[in-house]
Amino acid sequence: MKRTPLFISFVLFIALCASAAYWVLQVIQPKTRPIIAPPSATQSAPDISAAAVLLGGKAHATLANNFKLTGIILAGHPAERIAIIAADGQPALPFRVHAELQKGISVQEIQQGYVLLSDHGAVKRIDLPAAQ
Repeated sequence: MKRTPLFISFVLFIALCASAAYWVLQVIQPKTRPIIAPPSATQSAPDISAAAVLLGGKAHATLANNFKLTGIILAGHPAERIAIIAADGQPALPFRVHAELQKGISVQEIQQGYVLLSDHGAVKRIDLPAAQ
C-alpha cells in the first residue's frame, strides 16, 4: 500500500509522455496531398489485317511510291531470291531478303510478282510492272 501512489504517478507519467508524443507528431506531420490517378491510355483498335494474317489471310500493304521494281530472280530457297529495285530514280540494284535499301528501309519478302519492304516497321508493297 505504501507504493500505490508511486505506481499511480508512474502510470500517469507514461500516459502524459504518450499524449505529448502523439500531439507532437500531429503538429510535425505534413499535410496529406490528394492522390491523382494516372491518365488512362486510350487503346487503339487492333489492325484487322493483322487478324487476317493470323487466320491465314493475306496482309494488305501500302504501295511504295519512290521505289520501282524492275525484276525478280526466283530461287528454290526464299533467302536466295533477288529483287532488282530502283530507288528515287537511281539505277536499279539487286537486293536479297533483309538487305537494306536505304536507312530504315529493308527488303522483307520477295515473291513472284511483288516485293514487300519494311519501312521503319510499316509494310509497303512494290508490284512488278506488267509485261508490255
